[in-house]
Amino acid sequence: MTKAPWAPIHFAAPNVLKTNLDGGGYLLQSNEALKAFPDKLSDVLLAQSNINPDRVFLAERDSALEWRRLTFSDVHRQVLCIAQSLLNQGLTAQTPIAILSDNGVDNALLQLAAMHVGIPVVPISPAYSLLSTDHGKLKHIIGLTEPALVYVNDPAPFKSALNAIAENAHTLLTSQPSAGAISFSELLSQKPSEELALAAAEVGPDTVAKILFTSGSTGLPKGVINTQRMMCSNQQAIQQMWPFLADRAPVIVDWLPWNHTFGGNHNFNMMLFNGGTLYIDHGKPVPHLITNTVDNLRELSPTLYFNVPKGFNDLLPYLEADPSLRDHFFSNLDAIFYAGAALPQDLWDRLEDLSTAARGERVPMISAWGATETSPVVTSVHFTIPRAGVIGLPAPGCTLKMVPSGQQLELRVKGPNVTPGYWRDDIQTREAFDDEGFYCIGDAGRFADIDDPSKGVVFDGRVAEDFKLTTGTWVHTSALRVALISAGAPLIQDAVITGHDRDEVGALIFPNIAACQAIAGAGDDALPHQLLAEAAVRDALRAGLLQHNANHPGSSTAVKRVILLATPPEVDQNEITDKGYINQRAVLDHRSSEVNRLFRATADDDAILLLTE
Repeated sequence: MTKAPWAPIHFAAPNVLKTNLDGGGYLLQSNEALKAFPDKLSDVLLAQSNINPDRVFLAERDSALEWRRLTFSDVHRQVLCIAQSLLNQGLTAQTPIAILSDNGVDNALLQLAAMHVGIPVVPISPAYSLLSTDHGKLKHIIGLTEPALVYVNDPAPFKSALNAIAENAHTLLTSQPSAGAISFSELLSQKPSEELALAAAEVGPDTVAKILFTSGSTGLPKGVINTQRMMCSNQQAIQQMWPFLADRAPVIVDWLPWNHTFGGNHNFNMMLFNGGTLYIDHGKPVPHLITNTVDNLRELSPTLYFNVPKGFNDLLPYLEADPSLRDHFFSNLDAIFYAGAALPQDLWDRLEDLSTAARGERVPMISAWGATETSPVVTSVHFTIPRAGVIGLPAPGCTLKMVPSGQQLELRVKGPNVTPGYWRDDIQTREAFDDEGFYCIGDAGRFADIDDPSKGVVFDGRVAEDFKLTTGTWVHTSALRVALISAGAPLIQDAVITGHDRDEVGALIFPNIAACQAIAGAGDDALPHQLLAEAAVRDALRAGLLQHNANHPGSSTAVKRVILLATPPEVDQNEITDKGYINQRAVLDHRSSEVNRLFRATADDDAILLLTE
């Protein structure tokens, strides 16, 4: 079947220089120089408040589900008042502000105000407060950063977390009135003074703006220093790769958390730099919150839509079941953006089918690649790509070094968007950079076409995650994981590949419970272990995986045994982030007993499928 044409979009033409390195490997750089960029975010906010004073910048639903909208001039005015209040309380560059709550207008105002006068902000994953049972990560972050002020929107849900950090000497700030806490409304009562102007003038490109914490995949979270230079240079690079951002003011409906670089630096700062509007979505890709996202998308029509694979997986059934929602969602879209993990091809195909049905053309699917340490974009897609996997080309100003590492090319990065290091951790800072000053990100990449680098780099997994079978054959976990999810669609939510020093490849499967319920014809009260024992579920999954093995019969690509996990990934064990990313290493470590059971299993084990046909 002939596919519908691509929707037009204004990209910068690919223009890249590949240089061979002595001893193997490559340097990859954009031939377009990075243009001048602002020194700090507050300069951008001032400019937007002058250019687009009446355009809505931030909006979120209040308790009555009505939109609270703030224009650029509203935000600028309130940021100055809040910044003055922070100075009045004696806060400085040595007294960070910790933010425990999720995205919100008050959260945004506080962050912008603190950064305006050089006070670092520490956005912390709400999961460490609300889902964790021991608050270990929260206590570690608070102990490391020693914040003088801690913000929560509503203290009631955070009672246990606040008790866990009570030994830290800090002032509590809340949006909902609370005894013993400063009310957010008090911050807005101050008038800007000459002291404010002097403090703001001291903020420059190398001022610490944020301390963003990694997910702690191999231990406790690390505090990544984010400077004004990092964030501002990154947005300038994005503008040069995506000139379509200047064609009309972007509008997004976004849930991605600001304690992560994707939501907090890429998306939030993009709306600020380009005079866009950010509708804060309090939905999430979890069963009890995804309907909030759907309700927002029934009302609002974004020009860009950002999400992670898990988010698209949960949203797609609603778009497929409701043509009016589908048509409204695609009506103004310039592009769909995925990041954070590889997008399974079945999700890609379903999104293309939906856009074709809605508009008679395919909305471009684009992606990028980077890390918390790169604020975040290193490479970005600014050309048409036919399928998932391509992560684009280096952004202007970035140099990508591709170093041979076993079967892969390890990626290393240098540029103005790269962190100077980790907060109060000189050892890990030194270990993060090679002897030429390149940040060692830990990912691998390869060329989509070795003879034509302009076709982009393909993400090739984590360097440390690939492994060998006892035969000496390498198993490429990233590609196999994506293939397995597609083969088992829609029953597989995620998969972790195993088999290091074994004779064959196995997988730990986190099931899509909703899909299992549908195939089994079961109600919402069915327990996960009951669903996974249903013959209809097991037969459907077996059929998909056997077909995968038939198409990929090699010892490193055929999965011979899988274990179906009835318990979801655990936050406290680092198995999953609040964006839904699975941490392969943490899952294998925490569930080592399940891995051992998998490889000594017999056919009568009710949690295991042996795929030997």
